[in-house]
Amino acid sequence: VLQAATRQDMTYWLQELQQKRWEYCNNLDAAKRDSRTSPTPSDFSRGLVAKDSPGTILSQNASAERARNILAVETSPTDLVGEQAASQPAPVQASAINFSLKQWSTEIKNSMSSLRKGSNENRKSVFYTTEEWELLDPSPKDLEDSMALEEKRKHLAEGNKGRRLTSSAFPFDFGRIPHKARRPLKDMIGSSKNRTSSDSSPTDWCSGNGNRLVSELQLKYQSQQEELEKLKKDLLSQKELVRLLQQTVRSSQYDKYFASRLCEGVPKDMLELLHQKDDQILGLNNQLEKLNLEKDSLQQEVKNLKCKVGELNERLGMLMETIQAKDEVIMKLSRQLSECEDSTSSQSGAMYSPTATCTNKELQELDRLKDNLQGYKTQNKFLNKEILELSALRRNAEAREREWQAKYTSLEAKLCQIESKYLILLQEMKTPVCSEDQSPAREVITQLLEDALKAEPSEQPEQAFFKPHLVSEYDIYGFQTVPEDDDEEKLVAKSRALDLRSLSLSENREISTGVKWENYLASTMNREMMRCVELKNLIRSGIPHEHRSKMWKWCVNLHVKKFKDSTIPGYFQTLLQKALEKPNPASKQIELDLLRTLPNNKHYSSPTSEGIQKLRNVLLAFSWRNPDIGYCQGLNRLVAIALLYLEQEDAFWCLVTIVEVFMPRDYYTKTLLGSQVDQRVFKDLLSEKLPRLHAHFEQYKVDYTLITFNWFLVVFVDSVVSDILFKIWDSFLYEGPKVIFRFALALFKYKEEEILKLQDSMSIFKYLRYFTRTILDARKLTAIAFGDLNPFPLRQIRNRRAYHLEKVRLELTELEAIREDFLRERETCTEKRDLISDDEEDS
Repeated sequence: VLQAATRQDMTYWLQELQQKRWEYCNNLDAAKRDSRTSPTPSDFSRGLVAKDSPGTILSQNASAERARNILAVETSPTDLVGEQAASQPAPVQASAINFSLKQWSTEIKNSMSSLRKGSNENRKSVFYTTEEWELLDPSPKDLEDSMALEEKRKHLAEGNKGRRLTSSAFPFDFGRIPHKARRPLKDMIGSSKNRTSSDSSPTDWCSGNGNRLVSELQLKYQSQQEELEKLKKDLLSQKELVRLLQQTVRSSQYDKYFASRLCEGVPKDMLELLHQKDDQILGLNNQLEKLNLEKDSLQQEVKNLKCKVGELNERLGMLMETIQAKDEVIMKLSRQLSECEDSTSSQSGAMYSPTATCTNKELQELDRLKDNLQGYKTQNKFLNKEILELSALRRNAEAREREWQAKYTSLEAKLCQIESKYLILLQEMKTPVCSEDQSPAREVITQLLEDALKAEPSEQPEQAFFKPHLVSEYDIYGFQTVPEDDDEEKLVAKSRALDLRSLSLSENREISTGVKWENYLASTMNREMMRCVELKNLIRSGIPHEHRSKMWKWCVNLHVKKFKDSTIPGYFQTLLQKALEKPNPASKQIELDLLRTLPNNKHYSSPTSEGIQKLRNVLLAFSWRNPDIGYCQGLNRLVAIALLYLEQEDAFWCLVTIVEVFMPRDYYTKTLLGSQVDQRVFKDLLSEKLPRLHAHFEQYKVDYTLITFNWFLVVFVDSVVSDILFKIWDSFLYEGPKVIFRFALALFKYKEEEILKLQDSMSIFKYLRYFTRTILDARKLTAIAFGDLNPFPLRQIRNRRAYHLEKVRLELTELEAIREDFLRERETCTEKRDLISDDEEDS
């Protein structure tokens, strides 16, 4: 349980929690009203699908915000709460200064530099080198200057010491408070009754634990002062030693000078007398310096004693004021007590005890009520704001409940209508038909089929929350849900769309995948995304719709980085410009296939669709980059799928990734050599992973590669439902072509039992043509592809590709030889001259 130190801190906490709850509920309402939209970064390309889902953010209630601002409780964070308190370092208890006696010279220098702070001339060391001793001039003027300098240093040291003494660690320094600015203690004691129990006065702070802490700090301070005095004495002794050494040097220099200059012609007794006088002078100078030092030390002690006496006098005055205030309080309480005794003496003795304490209790109760009045005012203001916010949240919840109730009512009404129509149909089917006229049940069945196949019309935004969307005309990728050609196919497609809708509604209840993606993208916001096991597992589970554009672009750039680094800026635009200006042999076939690419997608359904021009640009630029390939049927579908989530240039590099990085050479050339090789590799894998199914196909001589060839060529486009298609592409763009083998095997394993039940080649082949459209559970299919089919080494696929490539090349060589023989025989034989080959017919 969290407990605030003071009432102000408690109010601040509650106000911050209230604000966070208000922001969270507003964001939650906006997210629930438009679950399809999500805030996506704007630093990556957006394709055709991404532009179809604009984000709608509901504005907050302006009146509620205005009222919240008016009723906001003004509280400022104290030292215990708030962002500033969180950013401050943890308090560290001051420790005593640790002076090392072994390194006394370094400590003396540091002490002297701290005592001489602020003057550059005082930073000179007191120790002299040999060169400095030789340059000393023992003149009286220099001695006077040096004495004056020493006096100045002493004054600075005294000032620093005085400052250190005044800036003590006591919580309340009485000596620094001016007398006029001090508040009388009797007023402090008198007003203390109006304070709450959470507020603490300085005297209360000093009592109990505070007194013990102050005493400990005083002891530490005294010990530090004693160590400082010892060090000062050591410093003075060192100075004295330096002076003695200086005087010795001066005397030796003086003796040397006079011995060299005046030795000749001077009697020895005069020289001895001169030496004695010099010794006496030096002794007197030493005594004078000692007396001066003693005088300075005594003066310093006198100053310290005066300071202490002044502090003691001030404390004594404060204590006297405290005692006087307490005496006044005692006298006042005594007078009140005597008045109470006098007033109660006239009353009966039975009522004496409760009446005697009545006045004191009433006064205490009055003080307590006054103290709580301000607290209740603040609490009332906070509760009013709380009521306002809860009312707004309740109104939002009621609005959502009304919307869901309207949806439920609409669904229930529609269900009742359908049940009624089916009951009528059953009744009509039960009634026997005696005549040869058309049964009325056929009309009912026809009407039911028309109602079932009718697509949901597009509703207005204000009706979106009150009418349920079962199946819309197009899915989120732009694909048509119900075809317009065959009525039987319409019924199957509508049933499949309803099943997909049911699966999507059940999957939306589990938000663990979306939360994992949000957490991962948030963790990579400030760093570059890298390949890792976590990212691979997330991509295999499916990229969310709102993040697919970003992740596809990242995957493409990951594979073509070496190509893009070697190209000039504006490479795609340069290719496109050349392809448009110069004659291009592939442009004619590209124009023929544009409208045949994805006719069931609204982005490519008409010549004026936005995707048609982008598709044309990407295919022309790629044909100019790869003249050996030019254009191959199948490339248009790859580009069309990429353009749903990528811009033109990124879709171009996506096609480069598939053709030049993922797939082997000659995969999309005229011979389709690489595609034929992959079908033989797939046969080997099917016999290894699904031996029963492979034996079943061999028994009835079913060539399933006629179906799977298109799977590999266009990566399952128009072969599976759109939800599964884009999940396959997610893994394909990240892991490469091995994913195609995995999902091709998974599709067969998903329906293995149903295929094994078929006992003739025609029914098997007919089932293989459409069975992939009946697979709707993407989660189960993904689990089979990446779980049940393991191990799945890429080295095995490469080895099998190399093996079958040689075989296919030999077969093509043999076919080419047979073709040449046929042409020679046709030229020599007059009966076969009218026969032509398919290639000659096309040309």
